[in-house]
Amino acid sequence: MDFGDILNDWDAAQKKANVHPKGVQKSHKKANAPTKEEKEAARQGYSYEQQMRRDNARRANPMEVWLNRYGTVDKDKIADAAAEEQKYSSLEYLKTIRPQAFVDLHGLTRDEAWAKLEAVVDDAARRGFKKILIIHGKGSHSVGSDPVLGPMVKLFIAQDSRLGASGHPDRNHGGNGATWVILR
Repeated sequence: MDFGDILNDWDAAQKKANVHPKGVQKSHKKANAPTKEEKEAARQGYSYEQQMRRDNARRANPMEVWLNRYGTVDKDKIADAAAEEQKYSSLEYLKTIRPQAFVDLHGLTRDEAWAKLEAVVDDAARRGFKKILIIHGKGSHSVGSDPVLGPMVKLFIAQDSRLGASGHPDRNHGGNGATWVILR
């Protein structure tokens, strides 16, 4: 058997192997047939190879590539945020800032005032406020000898874990008839 006979046997075996079982489809696409993208490029008047060469010839700015990959960091913004956070962590600073929310409890009963305080503190905590002012009055119009709202406000502050330091503003801003509270 010479080499020609071997090739003829091999071709015969390949022809028998190309017989596919029912349901299996054989692709009739030629090996170097154009793809969908290449056909689209040819229809538009340029070759796909030309477009690939143009894309490959384009040079990217290394700085743009780096910035696109890693982004930028605004160090000034981070430093300002840290300074602001440090300011708000200082109790002395918080005592000097103006209250960010006010609530006036004049004319309310003890239960109504308690409910209103809960609502105001919830809202202030949700908004991220640091200081609120509670105006409760001095108790001049209370029935009997003892004021009602002042001690109730102290009790509310003591029981609410979201509230921290408290005190009275100066005379021009309410004096003993108002209480400021720092939210934790």
